[in-house]
Amino acid sequence: MAARSLIIPVYRNEENIPDLLVAVRELASQAPGKFEAVFVVDGSPDRCFALLSAALPSAGFAARLILLSRNFGSFTAIRAGLVAAHGDHFAIMTADLQEPPALVAEMFTALDSGACDVVVGSRASRADPFFSRIFSALFWATYRRFVEPSLPQGGVDVFGCNAAFRDVLLKMDEAHSSLVGLIYWMGFRRTEISYARALRRQGHSAWSFRRKLSYLSDSIFSFTDLPVRILLASGVIGMTLSIGLGFLALVSRLLNWITVPGYTATILVLLFFGGTIQLGLGIVGSYVWRAYENTKRRPAFIVTREVFFSPP
Repeated sequence: MAARSLIIPVYRNEENIPDLLVAVRELASQAPGKFEAVFVVDGSPDRCFALLSAALPSAGFAARLILLSRNFGSFTAIRAGLVAAHGDHFAIMTADLQEPPALVAEMFTALDSGACDVVVGSRASRADPFFSRIFSALFWATYRRFVEPSLPQGGVDVFGCNAAFRDVLLKMDEAHSSLVGLIYWMGFRRTEISYARALRRQGHSAWSFRRKLSYLSDSIFSFTDLPVRILLASGVIGMTLSIGLGFLALVSRLLNWITVPGYTATILVLLFFGGTIQLGLGIVGSYVWRAYENTKRRPAFIVTREVFFSPP
């Protein structure tokens, strides 16, 4: 029977710790073989690490508790958990319990069948506040349009995989990339499990507008050449407009419609191409900065403490 590893990134979730441990304990009791839970505290400023340190010795299941030196982001915390896990099959679970624990059990069942290498959770519905639903819909619609068309309409937050997929995924040592984008880029045998996203029970989500915007830009610049193609198209349009403006300026000058020779055309051309150059520099600069970040070869995360708890 395949050993199961459950990875749980934790950030600002101290109110959910008791309910989280109950849910994990139930999953562990249902596991037919070996089971471990890997909690990765992603530099959380609250008492998550202290609460888990106190509760895990008597939790009733094998667990690893990892503390990162600062907040590296949920997807980096997931990578840290995948590195530390020792199972044959792996699944991701959110600490806020908005993704139902039953989804984790379904993921493990799908992986145990051997019919897939990776299974992703596809949101069929969500009980989030209205504006959060609207923004998330726009976010994932943009992601599907420009990054990965085969992505589920509701987006992907959690997934499960076998050891072969995990090993290849961890070899993708890229800075400022997209974990979801890598999952779909890698291929393998993939299946989806739909679920209803529950309303957050306590606390507030750390997945802010700034984080979503940063994640979307990382995804676009890491997995598509669309910005370069937009820049090329704007250059072609700019050349066409400049030829048209030049011809118009010439005709206007011959017909004495312009009292100050060359003034109007010069201003239009300078404004248009000045904006185009700025846009181009920003796009090219984004690619150059990401290439520079990858040449640094800094670790994706830093572990300051790792503790193993065995069941009594």
